[in-house]
Amino acid sequence: MTVAAAFAGMKRVVPVVFKAGCPDCRGRFELAASALRLAIGASSRTTFYSFTCPECGASVRKPAGERIVELLTGGGVRTLRLHSTV
Repeated sequence: MTVAAAFAGMKRVVPVVFKAGCPDCRGRFELAASALRLAIGASSRTTFYSFTCPECGASVRKPAGERIVELLTGGGVRTLRLHSTV
């Protein structure tokens, strides 16, 4: 099988983007998966995603519930799993 034959049925992949907002400057924008980081902790208080606002440069950290975690991981956002010290 040639490479061309193997990829013949594939369509062009569109990059995943996520809509986000900055609580500091109130900017609204779209971010690529590479601009976001997801941290999964032992509880809802320690599970969050973060990014740097492209408009004002502020570091933004927001809580991530189960649905957000699912969307971000499915969209290719890099994930850090936090370990409990207890």
